[in-house]
Amino acid sequence: MAYTFLGGIHLDERKNTAAMAAELYTDPKQVAIPMQQHIGAPCKPLVSVGDTVTVGQCIGENNNALCCSVHASVSGTVISLEERRGITGAPITHVVIENDFNYTPCPDMQGIQTPLESLSPEEIIERVRAAGIVGMGGATFPAYAKIQSALGKVKHLIINCAECEPYITANHRLMLEEPEAVLKGIKILIHTLGVRRAVIAVEDNKPDVIELLEKKIDDKALISVKVLKTKYPQGDERQIIYALYGKEIPTGKLPADVGCVLFNPETVACIYRALSTGMPVVNKRVTVDGDAIKKPRNLIVPIGTSFADVAEACGGTRKKLARLISGGPMMGQAQWSLDYCVTKGTGALLFLSDMKEEIGQCIRCGKCVRACQMHLMPALLAAYSEKEKYEECEKLGALSCVECGCCTYVCPGKVPIVQYIRNAKGAINEHRRRVGEKGGK
Repeated sequence: MAYTFLGGIHLDERKNTAAMAAELYTDPKQVAIPMQQHIGAPCKPLVSVGDTVTVGQCIGENNNALCCSVHASVSGTVISLEERRGITGAPITHVVIENDFNYTPCPDMQGIQTPLESLSPEEIIERVRAAGIVGMGGATFPAYAKIQSALGKVKHLIINCAECEPYITANHRLMLEEPEAVLKGIKILIHTLGVRRAVIAVEDNKPDVIELLEKKIDDKALISVKVLKTKYPQGDERQIIYALYGKEIPTGKLPADVGCVLFNPETVACIYRALSTGMPVVNKRVTVDGDAIKKPRNLIVPIGTSFADVAEACGGTRKKLARLISGGPMMGQAQWSLDYCVTKGTGALLFLSDMKEEIGQCIRCGKCVRACQMHLMPALLAAYSEKEKYEECEKLGALSCVECGCCTYVCPGKVPIVQYIRNAKGAINEHRRRVGEKGGK
């Protein structure tokens, strides 16, 4: 039996690159590494123009809460420190490094020789923090902070291998190509969190992954594979928890509040590498696809590689590029420039040709209500948001929206529902911030 949740939709999966092994891309002449690739304050550069750096060398750090260190992804010379816009459009300091193509590893990197059983949670958390590991599935929440907040609270460790967005196959390939890294990373988390077992949640459209993991797992009482029904947005943490355990996360609460913690498989593999070799996060697995790119493929690219270099590695474009999306088509962000760079949260780059759509109007069909797994009334929220009636949006639970895009996808009236709700959420949060600031004075 495949586990599932209420609501959601079935999409054209378009997993065109599922059978394409990830290729290592080492050709960028330079990388521009943002000092903020995480939720939290930006890092402060630790290098200056003219400095020579090595792969894995820490080049940015900040001791503030929810910060993650940033490391050089190539060896070479720092040629500038400059303000550039990041993928969200906000200006961020970038350390620009000219690649010497030697990929000289940092001599300070060292794996932990102590047996796992002898390591304390604090020692492991510190190693994860120093390695700059975040939620590699796109959330970019610092992994060390997630582990800290889960200590003593959780019973269920879930490895989220759903990868339910169309096109994206980066995690699929990781699990096929580096299953040992994922499984060893899971054992590190089991030890650190003090849980009895872990569940790897995989959608049933990945039978090769399910078969391989079943063969590789040496202790099925410790780690088990649970098969999920292929449906979007099965990868949302709320939906996985409901599918596996029948638990709903109350509004404003986190998975740890219902005894669960989830990690992306790439995050788990990074944790294993950080402890076994000392290598921090310097590369990212990226699916490159879309009808405008010549050669769709999976790549492993140095952090800071420009989108233009990624496109060139895939043969360039074969149609006029109308839209570039960082992430999947449902929840990804449209990008303004090919000069933007791959970060720790970049899971896919979709190069799409001309897609003209006129915004229509709601026909009151109710399809968005049936598709919403958060049990909201998307059409009504969109209508109130369009009229800037944000108080009404708040009363109707706009902040519970996970912005999965199901409502927009199924809307026959072509109303950009999720964008209206996103606008409402932004206005509500901004109002709350201002009220909080006034209250604090």
